Amino acid sequence: MRNLDVTVLRSFVAVAQTGGVTRAAGFLNLTQSAVSMQLKRLEELIGQPLLDRSARRIALTGSGEQFLGYARRIVELNDEAFARLTHEDFSGEITLGVPHDIVYPVIPRVLQRFAADMPRMRVHLVTSYTSKLKEDFARGALDLILTTERVSGEGAVPLAEIALRWVGAPGGQAWRHRPLRLAQAVQCGFRTGVLEALDRAGLAWTSVVETDSDRTVEATVSADLAVTALLEGTIPGQLVELPAGHGLPDLGRYKVNIYCNDGPTGTPVQQLAGFIRQGYETL
Repeated sequence: MRNLDVTVLRSFVAVAQTGGVTRAAGFLNLTQSAVSMQLKRLEELIGQPLLDRSARRIALTGSGEQFLGYARRIVELNDEAFARLTHEDFSGEITLGVPHDIVYPVIPRVLQRFAADMPRMRVHLVTSYTSKLKEDFARGALDLILTTERVSGEGAVPLAEIALRWVGAPGGQAWRHRPLRLAQAVQCGFRTGVLEALDRAGLAWTSVVETDSDRTVEATVSADLAVTALLEGTIPGQLVELPAGHGLPDLGRYKVNIYCNDGPTGTPVQQLAGFIRQGYETL
């Protein structure tokens, strides 16, 4: 009977998720050579190549794709059993702040994983605008936050960089109007950058809503009464991204940053932050 080593399986899953041995080694706190040796041992045990190393980014072979599902289930079951028997001393609540538009797709998966790992810890999810989240974090009301910003502030760890796009109604004509009819929430962190881009391009604009409600903005834009700006990949199904050539200026890119209260490695807050970082690495 041949037995699979969970440590080796964890390395295989990490490499598959991140697309490289170097990144996986960083997440696992191992050396690159140690991870490479573990992968070699696993392939020797299975008797088949699991990774295609011919390209710049490591990819899974056909056998590797089939094996990945089993490896994930074994690792997750191991972690769930270990958590229930050894993490009972952790109990309480963590307050996580996230801007409305980047809750999906990472946060639900992270919360599910964290709940399995630390079942007695409750995560209170707060959604708001970046400016409000940073204000609450500074006064200690939030344990960790995600933000969308042009730059990474002091203490921030950048997770991703995403383009800001013009958005309108499907088949809409609001983008043609001059002055441009704009619907952008008053507290939205993108508002200043959007207005600056329009001013630099010499485009006259007018604000058609004065609200902090994302639903109000979405309803206004879906009715083809205005356009708005949203991060790529966060556009609701009832709206569409306006392609280049609509005469609107480029809006640049924004960083998704994480801010976390200092604490020793292994604490629930630090573990949740680690899960979030890994979630963005796998996007």
